[in-house]
Amino acid sequence: MLPKGFVRRGLVLAGLSFTFACSAFAAPASSPVGSSNVTVADPGVPRPPGTPCVVQLFSNDTFDDYGTRSFSYAPPAGCPGHWSKVVLEADFSVTAGVQYDRTATIWLGGVNLYFGTTQEPGATLAPSWHVERDLTDYIALLGQAGQGQAIIGNTVNSTYNGVIHGSAKLLFYPASILAPSAQVADAIYPLGSDPVGNTVTLATPADQLTKTLSLPRNVERAYLDVFAQSQYDDEFWYTCVPDQYAAEVDECGGGNFREAEISIDGQPAGVAPVYPWIYTGGIDPFLWEPTPGVQTLNFMPYRVDLTPFAGVLSNGASHTVAVSVAGANNYFSATATLLVYLDSHTKQISGQIERNTLADQPPTPTIGSTLSTDASGDVTGNITTNLSRHYVIEGYADTAHGRVHSQVDATVGFADTQGFTINATTYDQVTDQYTSADSKSQSNVGGSVTAEYHEHVGYPLHLDIDQVVAADGSATVASTTHQGYEKRDEHVLGGIVLYSAKVGNKVDSADTLDFDASGNFTGHTGQHSKQEFTFRDSLGGCYRSDVGSLSGVVSSYDSGKNCPDQQNRVFWFTHPDGSPDDGNAAVLGW
Repeated sequence: MLPKGFVRRGLVLAGLSFTFACSAFAAPASSPVGSSNVTVADPGVPRPPGTPCVVQLFSNDTFDDYGTRSFSYAPPAGCPGHWSKVVLEADFSVTAGVQYDRTATIWLGGVNLYFGTTQEPGATLAPSWHVERDLTDYIALLGQAGQGQAIIGNTVNSTYNGVIHGSAKLLFYPASILAPSAQVADAIYPLGSDPVGNTVTLATPADQLTKTLSLPRNVERAYLDVFAQSQYDDEFWYTCVPDQYAAEVDECGGGNFREAEISIDGQPAGVAPVYPWIYTGGIDPFLWEPTPGVQTLNFMPYRVDLTPFAGVLSNGASHTVAVSVAGANNYFSATATLLVYLDSHTKQISGQIERNTLADQPPTPTIGSTLSTDASGDVTGNITTNLSRHYVIEGYADTAHGRVHSQVDATVGFADTQGFTINATTYDQVTDQYTSADSKSQSNVGGSVTAEYHEHVGYPLHLDIDQVVAADGSATVASTTHQGYEKRDEHVLGGIVLYSAKVGNKVDSADTLDFDASGNFTGHTGQHSKQEFTFRDSLGGCYRSDVGSLSGVVSSYDSGKNCPDQQNRVFWFTHPDGSPDDGNAAVLGW
């Protein structure tokens, strides 16, 4: 049997019509085919018409230690007033050599502007990459001066010699007739205690990212953007097994169920599913050259609707908003941002929670096993972990519009099967996992529904890691991976779907590592991967890009395939990248 962890980190060293403007995603100026540099199929953030004002946050900073890179921020003097959209653009690179993947974050006034990880370099490859994030919903933060910082903790010495560089800027698009001012939150509150910004470590399920806030007395709606990134022993949480089986299958314990739990004043208030991100040093580093896994370089936050609590949050008392991670086993790195919308027509809102069925449903999965061990010590069978919860949270708020009843009706699911074939020459582990969340947010006044938003997210994951030892003691490790990100949403009014959109992002990769009888890495074969990214909406928006690779080189690239005129084209106010969509702010989000 090959030892646990033989691969995972050991190889790091080696319908409706509108006149609003569309954004056309142009294909690369030159084909990436033949390149070994980072190549992804993800769309950028679509832009409204007009010339943006640019604020440079930092430029070509060097990240070669664990210090922060501070910057001062001021809103753009050339674009005062209202903006239709604000976009963060960041560019990173790492010099050729040896380096781990590193976590990268950008902060302003305690609020996270970007969260992701870095690409690993090669002996002769110095990769570079570009990321974008739609920050329009954070305009209340960006309208005032503040202090920010970028953090990429990085060890640089005689062994780990890859130096990371980065630049970032904000693009502000002035409002116009074709691109009106964005309807955004009135106030932004970061959770956590760092006034400039940093993550909080959640080592156990009892640990919390928390903030006690005194909010305005006229909160009408509220949302929480949540990031929960697995680190250290939890990095490969999706392959772990319950403690009682860990020794039998020679795997990490702690189980493989992870889920972010949100609470207000200790009362369960929502759930954020945890995405199984795989970093570019994970499983087998060659799997992710040149195309990394889903969202690896640019995480998307999960937005939790807290609007049923609006009346409670407006009562003038201090309230504690907290995030924990069920199943955390050393550890998760977390941050969250509270977005608050106010009723401008009244100074005082009152209300209360009327129903909360999540409070009686702890996140305790059901565990099953068909494992068997024969007389020779060979192990076969499956371990299953399952949890499905349906909950309803209802509350009312007495606003200037009348008594508004808000309801979040959600079902969250987790299904995982770990299959094992273990004997003297083989250690084969197959992970099949699916995390899902289906929610419906609804508000009504006087019995008439005023807004309704439906959302589905799904996170499929398949891993097959097959380690085989030959008669001469040499070994191969064949890895096959599938990651997916599914998102569907609908804006509904009076039972009529006014707008719908569907995002799909999947990455399939495979590679085989070779080792000699002494365990020395001798090479790899059969590397290939493909990423497919799709977006369609009911306005006729369409985005489709595919990128394939062989032996670490881009072998195919298609853009616009199966879209009208074979061209990617979306409306500027949509979210083709899968970023959060505030379903109740406005029917179409502008």
